[in-house]
Amino acid sequence: MGSVRALLIDIDGVLTVSWRPLPGAVEALREIRAAGLGVALVTNTTSRTRASIARVLAEAGFPVSAEDILTAPAVTAAYLAEHCPGARCALLNSGDIGEDLGGVTVVGEDEGDDAVADVVVVGGAGPEFDYAALNRAFGQVQRGARLVAMHRNLYWRTDEGLQLDTGAFLVGLEKAARVEAEITGKPSAAFFEAALAHVGVGAREAVMVGDDIESDVLAAQRAGVTGVLVRTGKYLPETHRAASGTPDHVIDSFADLPALLGDLRESAQQ
Repeated sequence: MGSVRALLIDIDGVLTVSWRPLPGAVEALREIRAAGLGVALVTNTTSRTRASIARVLAEAGFPVSAEDILTAPAVTAAYLAEHCPGARCALLNSGDIGEDLGGVTVVGEDEGDDAVADVVVVGGAGPEFDYAALNRAFGQVQRGARLVAMHRNLYWRTDEGLQLDTGAFLVGLEKAARVEAEITGKPSAAFFEAALAHVGVGAREAVMVGDDIESDVLAAQRAGVTGVLVRTGKYLPETHRAASGTPDHVIDSFADLPALLGDLRESAQQ
């Protein structure tokens, strides 16, 4: 479709909410696949592994496999291997993501609360983010551990409404410890570089579709990728109005994406 060769697609809030498909999302992704476009599902979700996500989506009818999915934990593992090889990492996360953290040495679980860590790795928020856990992470950073966070999303949408996410806790941890976390997932430039490499296209040949105007859309645009904001998931009109930039395109839902891509194709041919 014109110069577009691949799509980077957020999952939660774009294709699904609480892992249930949004209206028209399955059909739209099937149409996109039939058009021969490359697809990478790029997500900051840290509660499930790539294989688990693929299984849930496939059962819902989406034409995807684990190879199509790029998660913040998987990118974090690659980041740690490059920048902190051999590091002992204390992990604060809600959900079992060990399968996507291959090669990462996680300490603390079998060594007691005072296990020495070189890196504190913060994933997705949940019940595990209690005072004791956050205070333990604070102490480790004070003792010299690097602070690496998979994302800094403030909230996400479930079928019960908006729920607090990592960013709400990370800001306090950063201020208390007087450090700034290294971010590995969206909106980091490294994440989008990894996503483009995953689908094998250049930034100008890709489109990012997301419900988070800052972390998904504007971050992708800063990386040279066309950004499409959907009015589903965590989308809020007030957040849109207060954003630091303007999306390239705004559509009501992912179901409208094939029509937008058709318009882009026609414009490219004129």
